[in-house]
Amino acid sequence: MSASLRPVGGEPAALLELLVPWVRDGGDPLVVRTSGSTGEPKDVVLSHRAVVASARATEARLGGPGRWLLALPTSGVAGLQVLVRSVLAGEDPVVLSDHPDLEPALDALAVGPGRTYASLVPTQLHRLDRDGRLDLLARLDALLVGGAGVDPGLVGRARRAGVNVVRTYGMSETCGGCVYDGRPLDGVQLRIAASGEIEVAGPVLFDGYGAAPFEGEWFATRDLGSIDDDGVLSVLGRADDVVISGGVNVPLPRVEEALRRVPGVADAAAVGVPDPEWGHRVVAVVVRDGEDPPTGLPALRDALERLGLDRRWAPRGVLIVEELPLLPGGKIDRRAVAAVAERA
Repeated sequence: MSASLRPVGGEPAALLELLVPWVRDGGDPLVVRTSGSTGEPKDVVLSHRAVVASARATEARLGGPGRWLLALPTSGVAGLQVLVRSVLAGEDPVVLSDHPDLEPALDALAVGPGRTYASLVPTQLHRLDRDGRLDLLARLDALLVGGAGVDPGLVGRARRAGVNVVRTYGMSETCGGCVYDGRPLDGVQLRIAASGEIEVAGPVLFDGYGAAPFEGEWFATRDLGSIDDDGVLSVLGRADDVVISGGVNVPLPRVEEALRRVPGVADAAAVGVPDPEWGHRVVAVVVRDGEDPPTGLPALRDALERLGLDRRWAPRGVLIVEELPLLPGGKIDRRAVAAVAERA
């Protein structure tokens, strides 16, 4: 596959060759094609100024430039930023797919002095936890984890294993993560609209979608959240990840967080399936981890209630699958999960 900046993609070495002069000298905006997990894919236009501002702000927050492990697709903004940060640092990234396993890739990353970093999506971190290999990541100076809701229990286990996990929040329209551990990067501003939606302003914002320019100062993310008195952002989930079931607003990401903490559950997704009685029936789509999770609905609901989940939010259906369908970037393909749940 030949490399391209519009849309961004291609083999890492070839894409890096295109990015070096672009980062150094500037050029026409890049185009990142979104995955379209909740709607139609869009071409997100990112200026040189915005991309570099994001990369520089990340360097400042993490403690300086360093060598990066590329473990994400180059077509997504997270993989793109790994390459851009590498160019700014004057370091070649270590590409995970060039190595037989994570451990030799990390060995290659640690050659020479300087700081080392990696960026993963939650699914990748979860699989390392499942395989008892979280400690491998402890040698990194920082591990960025974003792209989807992260189970707090998983983050806690990683940190107890010595991993410096930095939880990130952002999207293609903000050149990737723009909030680290709840606090915005330098230059980024946050506010909560009357609807509860998170809005973002600052130098990292995109230029627009395709030929349609973005107008205004604040970008409405379609994510719901809150900001506490110390200025720390909490993300509740996508506005369209809240379904009404029996007249109750059910935040599906909160249900998923609780499901992943149930003994015997390796991974899980929660979806709303149309239902004539409830409006939407919440269905838990569960992957086992080798033990026997409480697959009976009453037992699962009881387990979730013991974990503190509001019983009004508990699933009214459960489906056991071998694995959850994923998008190319490693995020859960929610459309595919919902389709599986509806068919079942």
